Amino acid sequence: MMTRKAVLEYVKTQYNIEPDYPWRRNPNYAILRHGGSRKWFGALVDITEDKLGLNGNKLVDALLLKCDPLLISSLRDEPGIYPAYHMNKEHWLSILLSSPISKERICWLIDMSYELTMSAVKKAKPLPTE
Repeated sequence: MMTRKAVLEYVKTQYNIEPDYPWRRNPNYAILRHGGSRKWFGALVDITEDKLGLNGNKLVDALLLKCDPLLISSLRDEPGIYPAYHMNKEHWLSILLSSPISKERICWLIDMSYELTMSAVKKAKPLPTE
């Protein structure tokens, strides 16, 4: 299990990233962005259980991350990993932070999301002119 605080500490230590809180209506939604491009690689949200397809409406913390589409279906078979809330379900997933997923596994998924979104940023650079 990994807490919201532990996720933010990991991102700060690993990538020197501070979260962005862009919505007044959802003050606990922490967006994790690349420094230069500002492209998202993750989001920490507090949502009701039903938003993850669970029974109930208790507020829970979830981490939304981009994932390799080839891994998504097998990862969703793991307890605590769900289709992405409010994101493209083919490329993103939701992790219920109160689930028994190990800190190491979550950090590995954060790193994958960071790398996947970084490569998209690199591809977007214009070609040099001759």
